[in-house]
Amino acid sequence: MSKNVVVYFSGYGHTRRVAEAVAEGAHANLIAIDAEGNVPEAAWDELAAADAIIFGAPTYMGSVPWQFKKFADASSKAWFTRNWQDKVFGGFTNSASLNGDKQITMIWLQTLAAQHGGIWVSLGQAPANTKAATRQDENNLGGSAGVLVQTPADASTEEMSSGDLQTAVKYGARVAGIAQRLRG
Repeated sequence: MSKNVVVYFSGYGHTRRVAEAVAEGAHANLIAIDAEGNVPEAAWDELAAADAIIFGAPTYMGSVPWQFKKFADASSKAWFTRNWQDKVFGGFTNSASLNGDKQITMIWLQTLAAQHGGIWVSLGQAPANTKAATRQDENNLGGSAGVLVQTPADASTEEMSSGDLQTAVKYGARVAGIAQRLRG
């Protein structure tokens, strides 16, 4: 079985809920980036040993929040040694708006993975884009780079779209499956 990790920052709990869904599908451990942008020291060893790393961050003001950026900057130590080279990567983001410039965050996460020499896994799921589609359908926001989630600013974590969360579970399973196949 492959070793998978979801490393994420969540400001209000919504991204944490998506991280939990992705981790469920990937059978992954969760590493939370704290409010100061730090992870526990042991997390770096866990990330180094992982077969797959899945990044998660809300989209704030058109990109990742500063806490995730601080984590990314700290990952330069792994970059210098090519410690994450050839690992499988994936990502997800959440914002309050339907678009909310989530694609910029996804490209940012993909770029971070590419800088580490990683292999990015797309969502691999067709969008729910018919007249009959609803917010409760899987991939209802039509993502392809990773999981896109929308949670209204005044919604609790219990009110999140079941379609978004199911998309996250399936994506976690996809990333884990690809990591397992590549691991051989």
